Amino acid sequence: MANRFDEIKDLVASLEGDFKKFYEQGNKAAGTRVRKGMLDLKTLAQSVRLHVQEEKNKEEAKAAPATPAKAPAKEKAAPAKKKK
Repeated sequence: MANRFDEIKDLVASLEGDFKKFYEQGNKAAGTRVRKGMLDLKTLAQSVRLHVQEEKNKEEAKAAPATPAKAPAKEKAAPAKKKK
């Protein structure tokens, strides 16, 4: 997973020039590249999030005792009102 972190750092570093061109020089094509890079970053970040969650769930499954889950208790209905 450290490889993914390096990918994120490299992607952000690669966008630095386009950020400068867009914000300092008003280069619209650089802005398009920045937007694409940000989308790639979002996709990469989401894959990291999913991997972290999977690993966390694996660890929790190992640590949890092998007992079946209890069914939730049924709620009792309120008593009916008496008619007069």
